[in-house]
Amino acid sequence: MSVEPSWIRGAAVATDQKSPSAALPSPEKTPIPVATHVVAAGRQAPGPRGHLLLGSVPDLTRDPLAAFMAAWRTYGDVVQLRLVRRFRAFLLVHPDSVKHILQDDNPNYPKNPFNNGKLKSIIGEGLLTSTGSFWLRQRRLIQPAFHRQRLASLGGVITESTLRHIVSWDKPAHNGRPIDVASDMMHLTLDIIARSMFSTDVSGSMDEIERAVGIALADTMRRTQSLIEVPRWVPSTANRTFKGARRSLDEIVYGFIEERRRSGVDSGDLLAMLLNAQDADTGEKMTDLQIRDEVMTIFLAGHETTAISLTWTFYLLSLHPEIARRHRTEIDAVLGGRVPTIDDLAALPYNRMVVEESMRLYPPAWVLARMPLADDIVGGYRIPARSSIFLSPYITHRHPDIWENPEGFDPERFTPERSVGRPRYAYFPFGGGPRMCIGNNFAMMEAQLVLATIVQRYRLDLVPGHPIATQPMVTLRARYGMMMRPIAR
Repeated sequence: MSVEPSWIRGAAVATDQKSPSAALPSPEKTPIPVATHVVAAGRQAPGPRGHLLLGSVPDLTRDPLAAFMAAWRTYGDVVQLRLVRRFRAFLLVHPDSVKHILQDDNPNYPKNPFNNGKLKSIIGEGLLTSTGSFWLRQRRLIQPAFHRQRLASLGGVITESTLRHIVSWDKPAHNGRPIDVASDMMHLTLDIIARSMFSTDVSGSMDEIERAVGIALADTMRRTQSLIEVPRWVPSTANRTFKGARRSLDEIVYGFIEERRRSGVDSGDLLAMLLNAQDADTGEKMTDLQIRDEVMTIFLAGHETTAISLTWTFYLLSLHPEIARRHRTEIDAVLGGRVPTIDDLAALPYNRMVVEESMRLYPPAWVLARMPLADDIVGGYRIPARSSIFLSPYITHRHPDIWENPEGFDPERFTPERSVGRPRYAYFPFGGGPRMCIGNNFAMMEAQLVLATIVQRYRLDLVPGHPIATQPMVTLRARYGMMMRPIAR
């Protein structure tokens, strides 16, 4: 039984980056670079002393987002956080530092294996958690499912699912009853990802999937922060609950695979690509476990983040009626009441900017964790090997040197004129570098089409007095949901 949070263990222990063997098409023989550094002496980064024995651990455990924000406001763009004993974590905020970690020197900064390991308990060795040559093969295999030409064919699936889903809003709109938009967006994006990537209908399992995903993510965050981590084999209440949730998700995902194998239908979707993939040398196909891990990764990551983004977008529009009116005006003028298509998106720039600005203020993936393999200097400060590195889009997106009125909701800051000269990594809701989110284009297309389709038909008003707070788990959920009244247009 460990007595250290995972960010402490990630700072202390060297990692074995070996990847599992996989029956996949062999990639080109591209070596994975290994970082080597000749590092001059750097300054020691400032930071809070915190608790005498535990350093910043209590603050990070209580509310990691608030702790990071407070540390940045007090100490600047490079903050050293003292953990227990001699272990250190670093919060790096400036876009130049983000670029260094994610792009320029990314071979020296793999994902923190201990934070990453917590996610593996849910999604296994999928694209989000795998590393090295195994990850590279997986990425090359899955990439065609997200090519722009294929995405263009999915626009109809997105709008059809949206229209079918919001039929259920008619009665609440008539009776003046609120709905939980956070939950509704989860159900909608679940339907979209299942239909578009796996040609599968999960409408009968929505509540069970939402419940299981919530349990799994909460358990992952709790284990990441916990000072005492109870091994999975211990039959504790938390472990039994987590295993039950994972079992529910496995039954659904393995059901996708079994049904497709039984039918033999090649739908040309991502599931078909995974089932048909063969090793170039042996001709072997992927095992069901390997397929399960990739399906689980895309299924969960592909709906959770977009649902969160849409939830915060509707919240922000409800707080800013002038922006909401301009948004509706553009949609009405361009579409004239017809269902939007992917070809319409270029003519709806304000719609896109609303989504971009929402993700600036509330990026679903609010923090990224890395671990340097070799000593480095970032922003003039010494970064030791095997320390924990945190990058936070939520904080960088609020940097006052880059963003005017950083807490304001201003979609027009994403016009071409106002974007000139902005550093590339001032805005990184999908990460960056070689491990940039593979589904970023799909997510942006989906969010824009869903938003335009709904705004044509409803206005969503926040229920007075409903508490609003962020819940910084693996993703940045709304802690108390998002109770809103649908007003039919």
